[in-house]
Amino acid sequence: MNEQWLTFANAIKDLYQKDFVPLHEPTFDETEIEYVTDCVKSGWVSSVGKYVDRFERELAEFTGVKRAVAVVNGTAALQIALKIAGVQPDDEVFMPSLTFVATANAATYLQAVPHFVDVSEKTLGLDPVKLEEHIKGIGEMKNGKLMNKQTGRVIRAVVPMHTFGHPVDLDPLIAVCERYNLVLIEDAAESLGSYYKEKHTGGFGLVGALSFNGNKIMTTGGGGAILTNDDKLANYAKHITTTAKVPHRWAYEHDEIGYNYRMPNINAALGCAQLQKVPMFTEQKRQLTEIYQNMVNSLDSVSLFKEPAYTKGNYWLQTLMLEEQHDRDAILDCLNENGVMSRPIWTPMDELELYKKMPKADLTVTKQLKTSLINIPSTPLKVK
Repeated sequence: MNEQWLTFANAIKDLYQKDFVPLHEPTFDETEIEYVTDCVKSGWVSSVGKYVDRFERELAEFTGVKRAVAVVNGTAALQIALKIAGVQPDDEVFMPSLTFVATANAATYLQAVPHFVDVSEKTLGLDPVKLEEHIKGIGEMKNGKLMNKQTGRVIRAVVPMHTFGHPVDLDPLIAVCERYNLVLIEDAAESLGSYYKEKHTGGFGLVGALSFNGNKIMTTGGGGAILTNDDKLANYAKHITTTAKVPHRWAYEHDEIGYNYRMPNINAALGCAQLQKVPMFTEQKRQLTEIYQNMVNSLDSVSLFKEPAYTKGNYWLQTLMLEEQHDRDAILDCLNENGVMSRPIWTPMDELELYKKMPKADLTVTKQLKTSLINIPSTPLKVK
């Protein structure tokens, strides 16, 4: 077993022409230097400046939504998305257990209750069929609201997460939301440049959230954004993420408890340069997928995750799927010890001590995927 994985590790190092290959790292050139230098020379490097406005405008255009509001990181974007969508303290929010902890934390910050549901092997994201089966078992409609019969709480929203940039099956999920009066809030942190039936992710729900962390397909260093087609919600998001300050030439008046979640202008400058390259990055990642597919063909009982036919994912992180006979941790040890950074999928939220007592559905697929998925180096590669 170690021999074939050692050969695989060496092939990845040869591909990247490095002795150590990180999981994902940003790609910069003269454009980023030009924009950031211009920002520094202007003196406007903090939360106000032309690049913030430009980044929001160009991001909305790229994703096909009316408005984008830039914020300090993806977690903040998701928290505010939940808030402006009407999630209240003690509301329950459906979300996958197989997700990064920020999805659950964002709801918890609002004193809401994460309610964990299962995912699909076909998308790695929330499974609409299993969600509805679960709703039929624990839910009932009262006065137009979905109630959890077991807890007595309102179930307010659904937060699908587009895992590793691959869109969930949105059409049936939207239908479930309509039947049960649930608000759809997309955690699109990983899916900039991904499309479901030719429409960009993040614009299907009432609101969506993006992340531009240093390891994402493009980066602003640290940053995120809220997407929406509702001008009123966008204006409210902008207001409360800029400390809820009432506009005035010189007075400091605040009309509610706001958040200092503003994206600095210098980060937005970096974002404007990076956003131009997302189509190139996604094409390079799709070419990388073809190379990896050929490499994986030589491995026993291993497959490379491929996008469903109705999607065009950004392949943010390349993902190996292992059959049961494999020892995931032994493979991770082999790859990492031999200079190829590789990671397992996140510990499911329902297994974390802080979320063990949260309501949950049957999570059979989540438990299977926990031990069978490995992410391998995925930095865009200039290949022919």
